[in-house]
Amino acid sequence: MLSLIQNILFTILPWLFVLTVVVVVHEMGHFLVAKACGVAIDRFSIGFGKTLFAWRDKSGVEWRLAALPLGGYVRFAGDVDASSSVPDSEDLADLKQQIVDKYGREAVSRFFHFKPLWQRALVVVAGPVANFILAIVIFATLLATLGQPFGTPRIDRVLPDSAAARAGFQPNDLIVQMNSRPVDNYVTVQTYVANHPGVVIPFVVRRGAVQVALTATPDAKPVDALFGKSARKGVLGVGHLWKDGEARSRTLNPIAAIGEGTKETVDTLGATLSYVGRLVVGKESADKLGGPIRTALMSKAVAESGASDGKTIEQHASGMMINLIAFSALISISIGFMNLLPIPMLDGGHLLFYGYEAVARRPVTAKVQAVSYRVGLALVVGLLLFATWNDLQLPVLKILGGHVS
Repeated sequence: MLSLIQNILFTILPWLFVLTVVVVVHEMGHFLVAKACGVAIDRFSIGFGKTLFAWRDKSGVEWRLAALPLGGYVRFAGDVDASSSVPDSEDLADLKQQIVDKYGREAVSRFFHFKPLWQRALVVVAGPVANFILAIVIFATLLATLGQPFGTPRIDRVLPDSAAARAGFQPNDLIVQMNSRPVDNYVTVQTYVANHPGVVIPFVVRRGAVQVALTATPDAKPVDALFGKSARKGVLGVGHLWKDGEARSRTLNPIAAIGEGTKETVDTLGATLSYVGRLVVGKESADKLGGPIRTALMSKAVAESGASDGKTIEQHASGMMINLIAFSALISISIGFMNLLPIPMLDGGHLLFYGYEAVARRPVTAKVQAVSYRVGLALVVGLLLFATWNDLQLPVLKILGGHVS
């Protein structure tokens, strides 16, 4: 029983850490840009539910720590809820009159819904952008401190009847470009190919004194993923041999680390878009879509993996935190991407309404918004239920009942 409780805690706590970091950064993006635009803000809450601790700063913002640490939110002055719903013309008129009656006419310009359209759009998009920036900072910090696996992208061998053989790769080819971008690391090629099974990838290789353009479509190879679920990864079918004395890792200076961190973020986002595209056209299975349970289990797995590398308590803790921080970067990219989807209730839905407002010169009517929010809610809840159903197909009880290493 004690072992089960320990495993549950070791599953939930890393998940809460990752979720809190990612969501707080997302909300902080909204908050900072809103502040810069002079928007009046009532509350910045970490978590939901009953208030555990709160204080109000000089600008009148209530900073709040709540009992349910499942993310957080920013509430602008005048919002009827934490989602900052877009009022229609009639609601705006009523809200404006309430502000004038309570605070005076000069206060109207400080309320979010009366800010210029471009400022409102900036505030909304700032949340997802903050998630992408967080990922870049995490990747860059890890690359500058711990380094990255590294190997010269020279082909040692080409497997027969492989994607590389069909594309015309030859032994001793040096890969210099992939997908129209310079490449100097074999590990970068491995990672990109693995994330793009069945996707056409243009390469440029140096063969002797000339450069040759090649096009390859990585084969989709079934692999065992976490928790006993199958997955597919792209396989090119080439081999790489580290030469004697060749470095297996390298640390980057801050500027280079930021550049590589940005590339890593863009590549991860691109892999997500590629998966969604293949999913839409029926070339990919939807069982990779995971919800809170899978995220919690993955948090536990990466934490255990990091802890297992050390020998002392300090090394266990350090390895666990490094892995969780790296995992937070991946989750942050996912949260940023999801919030940009043009679904009412999400940031992308708000941007969609603002796009209409920019063209029509008036907000979307209350009736259309009400229907849109119901549809958006149905889509979000449906996706969450589907992802949770996928999660429930995992051997969850077996994992939770295992022993923590």
